[in-house]
Amino acid sequence: MINRILLRIKIIQILYAFYKGEEKTALTVEKELFHSIEKTYDLYFHLLNLAVLITDYADSRIEYGKNKLRPTPEELNPNTRFIDNKFVAQLRTNKQFTDYLTQRKLSWADYPEVIKELYEEILACDFFQEYMSSEKCDYQSDKDLWRKVYRKVILLNESLDNSIEDQNIFWIDDVEIVVSFIVKTIKRFSLQADDKQEFLPMFKDDEDIDFAKKLLHGVLQNGSTYRELIDQNTQNWELDRIAFMDILIMEVAISELVDFPTIPVNVTLNEYIEIAKSYSTDKSGTFINGVLDNIVRKLKEENKLIKAVVITK
Repeated sequence: MINRILLRIKIIQILYAFYKGEEKTALTVEKELFHSIEKTYDLYFHLLNLAVLITDYADSRIEYGKNKLRPTPEELNPNTRFIDNKFVAQLRTNKQFTDYLTQRKLSWADYPEVIKELYEEILACDFFQEYMSSEKCDYQSDKDLWRKVYRKVILLNESLDNSIEDQNIFWIDDVEIVVSFIVKTIKRFSLQADDKQEFLPMFKDDEDIDFAKKLLHGVLQNGSTYRELIDQNTQNWELDRIAFMDILIMEVAISELVDFPTIPVNVTLNEYIEIAKSYSTDKSGTFINGVLDNIVRKLKEENKLIKAVVITK
C-alpha cells in the first residue's frame, strides 16, 4: 500500500523535521520514518471504518423515525438499501479489519458530529439518490456507491480534515493518497471472500522497505556533498536564498539518482518535480527541473551516474 511515491514524500518530511529540529542519530530518524509510515497505515483502516460508522448512524436514524410518537408512512416503511449495503456488511465482519482497529485503538468516538455531517452530505448527493431508487440492487452497485462516497464526500469534507489533523499530526498530508488506496481496496473486494477479504499490505514487498532505508541514509550521510553540488549548479543564486524545501527535495533526488541504478533518470526527475509542485512554492517545479537537469549532465560527464540497462524478455 505504501508505494514509492508516498515513501519519497515521507522521507522528505522526516528529513525536514530532522534538519529543523534538535540533533538526532540516523537510527532515530529511521525509526521516526517507519513510525510515520505505520501511522499512514492506521489512517487507511481508520478511514475505512467510516463506512461502518456512517451506516450505523443511518440505521439509528431509521430506528428513531420508527419510534416517533407519530411516525410518517415513510418512517414506518423506510428504504433500507443503504444500511443493507453488502460491502459494508462484509467489511464489518472482517476479522483482520476489526482486530486492527482494536489493537491500534482507532476510534471516531470523540467525533460524532463528523459522522453526522458526512451522512447528511451523502444524503444530498445525486449519486446517492440514484442508488437508493435504482432497480439494480447488487454487490457491485453497493461497492460503487462507497467508492463514490470516498472520492466525492469523504475526501472533500473540511470537518473531517480538521478532525484528522486534531487526531494525529502524521495524517495531515496523507488523506488524499490514503483515500485512493481505499477506493482501490473497495474495488478489490470480492463477495466470495466473505469475511476473509484481504486488505492492502503496508508494503508491497521488502524491496520498498530497503528503498526507504537506503534513500534516507543516503541523504543523511551525503547531504553536505549534495548541497555543494546544488550550490555549484545554482551560480545565479545564493544557497540561503533558495527555499529550504527545494534544497531538501533536490538532495533526496540526487541521492536516488546516484544510489539506485535501476531507477531511470526521467522517473526520478518527474517524481521530485511533482513533489516540489505540491510541497514547495509555485515556481519550485520548474526551478528544480532546471537544476537537476544540470546536475544529471554533470554527473554523467564525471561518470558518477551509472544506470543499469534493464533487459525485458
